[in-house]
Order: sequence, then structure tokens, then C-alpha cells
Amino acid sequence: MASSVVRKKPSVDDAKRLTGPEKAAVVLLALGEDHHHLWETLDEDEIKEISQAMASLGTVNSQVVEQLLIEFVSGMSGTGSIMGSFEQTQRLLASFMPKDKVETLMEEIRGPAGRTMWDKLGNVNEAVLANYLKNEYPQTVAVVLSKIKSDHASRVLASLPEDFALECVQRMLRMEPVQREILDKIEQTLRSEFMSNLARTSKRDSHEMMADIFNNFDRQTESRFVAALEERNREAAERIRALMFVFEDLSKLDPGGVQTLLRAVEKDQLALALKGSSDALREMFFSNMSERAAKIMREDMESMGPVRLKDVDSAQMAMVQVAKDLAARGEIMLAGQGGEDELIY
Repeated sequence: MASSVVRKKPSVDDAKRLTGPEKAAVVLLALGEDHHHLWETLDEDEIKEISQAMASLGTVNSQVVEQLLIEFVSGMSGTGSIMGSFEQTQRLLASFMPKDKVETLMEEIRGPAGRTMWDKLGNVNEAVLANYLKNEYPQTVAVVLSKIKSDHASRVLASLPEDFALECVQRMLRMEPVQREILDKIEQTLRSEFMSNLARTSKRDSHEMMADIFNNFDRQTESRFVAALEERNREAAERIRALMFVFEDLSKLDPGGVQTLLRAVEKDQLALALKGSSDALREMFFSNMSERAAKIMREDMESMGPVRLKDVDSAQMAMVQVAKDLAARGEIMLAGQGGEDELIY
């Protein structure tokens, strides 16, 4: 089984560079699960702050561990280097907290940074936030936009459907001070429905990450890497290949999706991309054009003569990226290779 890809963090070799929560995280990690009662003396905000520091700590030099243990607990010596990670943090919290509470806390840590809900929303991409808010009541959206920073609110507003955005603007203009219980309810809904889902989708499988990287290779480099990986780890290579979305996968678009993509792609780029495609995919695109447009496209492709494989690869990759962008905006649906019901956004 392939191991998870872990971003290597620099080793901490100077206790003075650590913040208070990071120092507390080091000490609690060094003490381990047997001293979980120490966590019970902390309030929820302190647990969140220390857990966040612990999850992103990385490797701490054993001398620093010893120095901090002496500083915090008189007479206690260091126990060697320790590693702070999401998994280690989750195991430690699970030793004294209910499972559902641990999951909620870890999802908050994995999600956008920020002490309050509104701080966290300020670090969410405007397109992602707008995609969620467009399904809410205009009054709710008005409250949310009034609570986040104005520059971020403007980008979110611009990403919403125009009629809906104007309705939200009108609600904001007429908005009275919001009662505390209503604000609390909105925060709770955002936390349970939006932030938790955002945190879950942000936990990317290492194979998905590599599939994205492989998608950006030219055809020859991709083939070379996949072939080399097959020799060393056939299971990983097959899984990555299944997750990759390539130009030929555009054949799975429905007619409406094909026509939307055709409107978004430059004609010379389309001609170059189709020059290197299968006959079936080429005919699928032609069948979704007018007879005259298909005739002109065929003539343009013939007049090109021989073209470089590198240029065809570049045009096809650009079309795939346009398709992914359209899917992210909800304008088309891309069926993934990982399963009939899987969607790629």
C-alpha cells in the first residue's frame, strides 16, 4: 500500500522561535496519552489553539524538547525527538474526548485558518463560498457578507448569479441589527454544513495529488513516469491512471456540456487539439457543431499539415483545464474514471 505524501517541515532546533501554543504542544506530545487529564483542564479555545499548533509542528529537536520540559515541568528530562502531525494529534485527542468531538475539532483544524467563523470564511476562496451561498436565502447571505471583510465580500458578490446578488444587496441595504440567536444559528449552520464538508474535501489523497501532477505532464513524460512507476508499484500506477482526467475523457460529456465547452475554447486551439484526438472524439465534437462550422473546422485542420506532438499536447491540456474550470463553476459535468457516479470539479 502506498504511503501518504507528507510535506517535510524544517526541524525545530531553537525553543525561542516557538510560540506559546507551540511550546505547550511540544510538552503535551512529549508527555503522551498517559497524561490526557492535562487536556481536561483547558477550555475549548485553548484546546483548538494548541491542537492547531500541534498538527503543524513538524519535527522538534530533542534538545529543544528537553529544554521545554525543564521549563514547564521542573526536574523532567527530554524523551527524544517527537513529531507533531494531524494523525498524532487526532490519536492523542481521541484518548480523552468523544469521537464525534475529535472529528469536529480536526475538521476545523484542517479547514481554513481563523479564530472565529468569520475569520475562517475570509480565507475561503470566493468562488467556493459563492457556490455554497447561492443556495441559501438572500437574507442569510446578506448577514454573511456583512460579517466578512468588504474586499472579500465584493469578490463573493461578483461570483454570485447577478439577480440573486442584487437581491442580497437590497437585503443588506435594508438590514437591521441581527439578533444574537439568529447570528449563532447562522454560524452553527456554516460550521456543520459548509466548513465540515470543506475540511473533508480538503483531505486530498496522495494518489489524487499525483494524478493532478501527471495530468500536467506532456504525453511522453507522462508515459515515461507511469511506465517507471508500474515497474516499482503497479497498484499505485493503476490507481493514479484511474484518477487522471485526460483529453479523451471529454468523450463522456453530454451534448450540452460539449456545446458549452465549444463556446469557451478558441477555434485554433480546438483544431490543434482535435488533430491529435481519436476519430470517435473528433466526430463527437463535429456532431455538436453546425454543419458549416464543422466543415470549416475540418478544412482548418487539413490546412495545418503536420503538427508537433508537443503543440497538440499543449492544446489538449488547455482544453481539459477549460473543462475543469467550467465544471468548478457548475456549467458542465465531468464524469471521472474512478466510477460512474464520481464527479470531477
